[in-house]
Formats: sequence, C-alpha cells, structure tokens
Amino acid sequence: MGLFDFLKSDKKKAREQVEQQRPVGSPPPAAGTPSSMGGKYTDAAEATRAAAERMSAAAPPKPAAPPHTPTPGSAAHKAVPAAPAPKPAPAAKKRTYTVKPGDSLSAIARRELGNEGRWRELYAMNKGVVGTNPDLIRPGMVLTLPN
Repeated sequence: MGLFDFLKSDKKKAREQVEQQRPVGSPPPAAGTPSSMGGKYTDAAEATRAAAERMSAAAPPKPAAPPHTPTPGSAAHKAVPAAPAPKPAPAAKKRTYTVKPGDSLSAIARRELGNEGRWRELYAMNKGVVGTNPDLIRPGMVLTLPN
C-alpha cells in the first residue's frame, strides 16, 4: 500500500487488484476488449444512455405546432398602409424686386435680405433672368427674393 492510495478511484483500485491476482506468466488482455479498458468506455456509454432515457421520460411531450403558411396578405410591407401624401402648403406670396438704375446683386441683398453676402443665393434663384454674368443686371428686371 502506497502513500497516495487514498487519491486513487475505486475503479483503479479494483483494476490493480485484478492485475495482482492474475498469474505471473499470463499475457495481459488484448487491446480493445472491455476487460483491457477496464470497462471504462462501456460503463460511460451505458451511463449516458440511461441518463438520456431518464430525461426523455421525465420531459413533458412537445405539442406539434402547425406549420406556418404565408399568405399574400401576411407580408409586412403589404400589411402597413402607405402614408398619406402631404398636402401642399398654401403658396406663399413670392416677394419680388424690380431692379433700379445703379443696383447690384449685393446692394439688393443688403437692402432686401439684410446681408450682402446672400447675393449668391439671390443670383442662384434668378439665374434665368440675370443670365451668366451676375454683375450685369439691367433696370426693369424683376427678381424673385428668397424667404
């Protein structure tokens, strides 16, 4: 009996006792036989099988769910109605300005819009009236002012 025999499992102790009882000249059991593996794998398989049977017996039976059959009306994109089209806002009265002699876009922007830097915005809105050169505006042109 060794110093650390208390650490050995009961199966190891039983296997050692079997080996000690075997005659000295007899060969060890063939590899792959349950006796050579000490029954280790067969015992584990039997224990697993028994546990699975106990669990399946204890579990409540699952109700069979009917399969879902999609219908044309069940699609989410068809079930949600389309948003109503927004009503156009009442047309606000457009502000206009008639160009006077000596006017420039920056002067009109300063006087009418409060900031001469907004001349580009004024020009962009009236490009069809003014033409390609923003420095060339003529008296009598009617410009649309931004809000």
